[in-house]
Amino acid sequence: MVLWRPLAEAARRVFSGEADVALQDPERDAAFTIAVIGLGAKLAKADGKVTAAEIQAFRQIFRVTPDAERHAQRVFDLAQQTTLGFESYAKQLAKRWRAFPSLLEDVLDALFYVAAADGVISDDEIAYLSRVAEIFGLSDGEFRRIKTSWLGADADDPYVILGVEHDISDADLKRAYRRIAAANHPDRCAARGSPSVCERLATQKMAVINAAYTRIRAERGLGAAR
Repeated sequence: MVLWRPLAEAARRVFSGEADVALQDPERDAAFTIAVIGLGAKLAKADGKVTAAEIQAFRQIFRVTPDAERHAQRVFDLAQQTTLGFESYAKQLAKRWRAFPSLLEDVLDALFYVAAADGVISDDEIAYLSRVAEIFGLSDGEFRRIKTSWLGADADDPYVILGVEHDISDADLKRAYRRIAAANHPDRCAARGSPSVCERLATQKMAVINAAYTRIRAERGLGAAR
């Protein structure tokens, strides 16, 4: 069976050199096949309607051999009837492939591709994808990074607030924060003789900057800011 090609190729890279390919390769893993089909079908149903564009997108990245097409279609048809049960599929994948988070991340990225196929990723689909990411053990930061690649950054994205990239190093993050904080500190407004209203706005802005920095540090497990 030829599975979801980008994922299968990633898996081959991850598992190159593994002794037992038959047990490790997703291309030969029936449970992986069923779980991924189930997640894709239930995602398409998440916003209430399975569209032809979503089905086509799924077929573009998930392919089976002709002799397996009928079985794959049966799994998809059953799964798309309701979103109920999607967590069990996600948990199956998380349990079996927890040692290979890059593969689980590829699954999530591909699910975003299906969700975006009809031109819009709905709030219900975002909630679905967020829950799958949580079950996969992906952090909030990792989910935000994948989401941002499809939807752009949210206005309240702490990285956007600080004007830094999501993959910035911890050391560079600290330097960027100190630079931004120094440039926007309310004391600078007072030193320039700015009106009191400007000082209040600067105080509010500084609070937003501090909150963004604190949030990123918490997500990275860096502890309290120093």
